[in-house]
This record gives sequence, structure tokens and C-alpha cells, in this order.
Amino acid sequence: MNPWCKVFEKTLSNLEEVKARRGKIILLTDKKGKELSKDLTKSIFQLPSCSDLLTPILYSLPLQLIAYYTALDKGTDVDQPRNLAKSVTVE
Repeated sequence: MNPWCKVFEKTLSNLEEVKARRGKIILLTDKKGKELSKDLTKSIFQLPSCSDLLTPILYSLPLQLIAYYTALDKGTDVDQPRNLAKSVTVE
């Protein structure tokens, strides 16, 4: 599913709510999504457009890197996530 698909309008609405609450928005989108959301944030990473099957993979990689480097910056031990065993063993 491309970021500008049928649910993108709902995503824009959610981004507007985050902005209204002075939240920091980091947006990963394609060229069309960037044009539709350019007034919401200055932190936009434009990724190339691709097929609906590849989009989740393409967008997951930079999100994982952002999460990893954020955790490192905060001093969190990235090799021992909190409550991992609990979330894996509890159904």
C-alpha cells in the first residue's frame, strides 16, 4: 500500500492532530505524499515510489534505523529490549 493510498487522508488528519499538540513529526513518504503534507512538518524523507508489495519493506528499513539510532542516542541498551520475554510468551 503506497503512503498516498485511500487511507492517506486519515493519516494527514492524524498528523494535523499531532502538530496541534506540538508533537514532532518525522514523515517518510513518496513524492506525492510529500506534496500533500509539506505544510505539516519540515522533517520529510522522500522515498522512491514502488509497487504495493515492496512498499512495506522499503519503509521498514529507514524506520528501523531511526528507532535504532534514537535508542543509542538515549543510551538504551538495544540488545536487551524491555519486557521482550513477556510479550513473546503471553498470548
